[in-house]
Amino acid sequence: MLFSSSIFLFAFLPAVLLGYYVIFRGMRRAQNLLLLAASLLFYAWGEPWFVLVMIASIFANYLFGLWVHTWKRRGRRLLLPVTAACVCNLGLLFVFKYLTFTLENLNLLGLNTPIPVIELPIGISFFTFQALSYVLDVAMGTAQVQRSPFGLGLYISLFPQLIAGPIVKYATVADEIQGRRETWDDFSSGCCRFLVGLGKKVLLSNQLALVADAAWDTPAGQLSTAFAWLGSLCYTLQIYYDFSGYSDMAIGLGRMFGFHFLENFNWPYLSRSVTEFWRRWHISLSTWFRDYVYIPLGGSRRGKWRTLRNLFVVWLLTGVWHGANWTFLCWGLFYFLLLVFEKTTGQVLSWPKILGWAWTFLMVNFGWVLFRADSLTACGAFLQAMFGQGGGPDLQAAYYWEQYWIVILLSVFFSFPIAPWLTRKVEAYFGQYARHVFPMWDGVYGLGLLLIFLAAAAFLVKGTYNPFIYFNF
Repeated sequence: MLFSSSIFLFAFLPAVLLGYYVIFRGMRRAQNLLLLAASLLFYAWGEPWFVLVMIASIFANYLFGLWVHTWKRRGRRLLLPVTAACVCNLGLLFVFKYLTFTLENLNLLGLNTPIPVIELPIGISFFTFQALSYVLDVAMGTAQVQRSPFGLGLYISLFPQLIAGPIVKYATVADEIQGRRETWDDFSSGCCRFLVGLGKKVLLSNQLALVADAAWDTPAGQLSTAFAWLGSLCYTLQIYYDFSGYSDMAIGLGRMFGFHFLENFNWPYLSRSVTEFWRRWHISLSTWFRDYVYIPLGGSRRGKWRTLRNLFVVWLLTGVWHGANWTFLCWGLFYFLLLVFEKTTGQVLSWPKILGWAWTFLMVNFGWVLFRADSLTACGAFLQAMFGQGGGPDLQAAYYWEQYWIVILLSVFFSFPIAPWLTRKVEAYFGQYARHVFPMWDGVYGLGLLLIFLAAAAFLVKGTYNPFIYFNF
């Protein structure tokens, strides 16, 4: 089930809200069971048997958590239970996501092994990392063991962030599973945040996808330089609005039910270095690898070469996490090389701001070409077209620019914090009179969100392009 679908917006979400705030109002256990049942239904909607994989993951990690807690209380070393939890969780991920890819590549080396057909459960990378974070948080003492399997099940399966993040560490929401407090301010701000995310996804990302997909579907020999650059720009914007839009909707839905998830994006295309970009993009994934891989390996505390090794491991795993394809692995190593260049030379940080921004945006754009391509060969052909080695006239670029220039320009505009900047300027200008001005501004903002919802609903009724990119991970 998609957040940006009619069944979710007009049936599933209203029914869950009705049960949560009316039927089971004030009954925390019943509310949690309702959310757990709704989350399992949400996940099982498209392919029901995959929910069994999630239930197995919940049960296994519940036992791992108890195992770690028991041994920790007895003063025993936690190497065995933590290793078992890692092997179980990562083994599950390997079988569903990487086994076929591994066997295909081994067969290229002469191993004649049958290739099984394994469907990928949606969002398995997200809920596996969340489940593993629970066990690791208990082991590190940053969270208490969860005595109830239903409480742990709610954390792992909670539908707002279930299938495309943000990756919520257990320690972040542990207290809110039983002790959260719902308020009208949270509910209303959650609704607003959800509508902003819905607009990002339906009105911007889905339209940008039509241009990006057309560019990638054009045969290499017919792809003009102008259309290649337009397609890469549109994909760079599409993936931002697709993923940040989903994160906005997830954070908003969480607030509506009293949960507070951490931010996942912080204006990443404002960055003036690749290092800064990864502090602003997919923050929950970067934080996960930092806390559970980079720092345990020693971080940057044990000398230059070990720091480089730790960075290499993190970015190799980051690439692999995104998918079973050489393009993702190379994408991760591409960022490793960029970060090593910045950290060892210090050049980018000393450049003029505009030059640092241009460098970062260009490198990120090239990275998304590699990320989007189906193969390294396709990536090479697309990059060749971008640098003038393509073919065909620029008619396609002119056509798609004429059709979508408003969407593209609005997407560029809203990818920078211009609206918050203007708000701060207005507040500073009006000073003590701001309280008289901003109630009117709130009305305008509310009207704008209503129009976004109506426009998005119209697009959804038409049945336009609607999948989320990060569902594949």
